[in-house]
Amino acid sequence: MSESPPLLRILCLAGFRQSERGFREKTGSLRKALRGRAELLYLSGPHPIPETDPAAVRPCSPEEEPRGWWFSEPEGAGFSALEEPSECRGLEEALAVVGQAMAKYGPLDGLLGFSQGAALAALVCALGQAGDPRFPLPRFVILVSGFQPRSPKLTAPFLQAPLLLPSLHVLGETDKVIPTQESLDLAGCFPGAVTLHHPGGHFIPAASPQRQVYLKFLDQFTK
Repeated sequence: MSESPPLLRILCLAGFRQSERGFREKTGSLRKALRGRAELLYLSGPHPIPETDPAAVRPCSPEEEPRGWWFSEPEGAGFSALEEPSECRGLEEALAVVGQAMAKYGPLDGLLGFSQGAALAALVCALGQAGDPRFPLPRFVILVSGFQPRSPKLTAPFLQAPLLLPSLHVLGETDKVIPTQESLDLAGCFPGAVTLHHPGGHFIPAASPQRQVYLKFLDQFTK
């Protein structure tokens, strides 16, 4: 009897204002869809996001605390994907955290990023392709509600060369946070990109139509 192929190991980068535990919970349907095919490993940003409501109770566990990868303000804890930031505060710490996770969990088959995490995953791939030893290139990347960062510092790696690894780009037709054109612009950095449009908004879809696309995309790496 032939043995089952090993599970694909995918590092998942959470979005802005998400916690590691919250991101895992929100992808429960995806984990179920990929059961027996992939192992999802979760990572949230290194920077806690301050609670704006002074009466709110902060989570007691770091895994439950909303976090971000970087901020687009010199001092505040805000982030805008659609405007050129005055700076990308905290980015180097974010890259260090991802590099450490890739070393800890590697070798990885893929990266999956959502929203700000998708932008970071794409940046990591660009830096890895350019030879940054912290970021060994995965076999593929899945970017959900992704966008190409507007900071010249972050845009430069994308302009050096096309990103030559298989990619799946998931776009929500009613996404009010990251418009579909933003995700299409990012997909344009990847020759041969596969795009998956769904009728919903800013989330990771895993209904039957999307499930089939995920499985078809991943099948090429399990044979």
